Amino acid sequence: MKQITKDQILDTISSMSLLEVIELIDAMEKKFGISNNVNLNYTSNDNVVIKKEEKNEFDLYLNSIGKNKISVIKIIRNYLNIGLKESKDLVDSCPVLIKEKINKNDLDILKKSLEDAGAIIEIK
Repeated sequence: MKQITKDQILDTISSMSLLEVIELIDAMEKKFGISNNVNLNYTSNDNVVIKKEEKNEFDLYLNSIGKNKISVIKIIRNYLNIGLKESKDLVDSCPVLIKEKINKNDLDILKKSLEDAGAIIEIK
């Protein structure tokens, strides 16, 4: 079997239309079981509208309390609707997952509150 170089592959791809390249990518994703998380909508005349899928749910991690531990405990307590001891234990176990699958609006509010209190958070 003749070995094909990367440059030959790129030359072939560069001569393809946009629609052909998109179809090639789609075929590669199916063959190798991967995804680039992009929705493609085909319109008339082979125009392609690309929509990047937006993530709707996030996981919020508390990485560091900062200097205002009491404020962070109060924020966590109010948001999760848990007792003072549970909130303190959760905050004291940093780094820790605070909440899974938070919607974007709730995440923005909680993120701002925690960061204003001096906490360092991570969103996944």
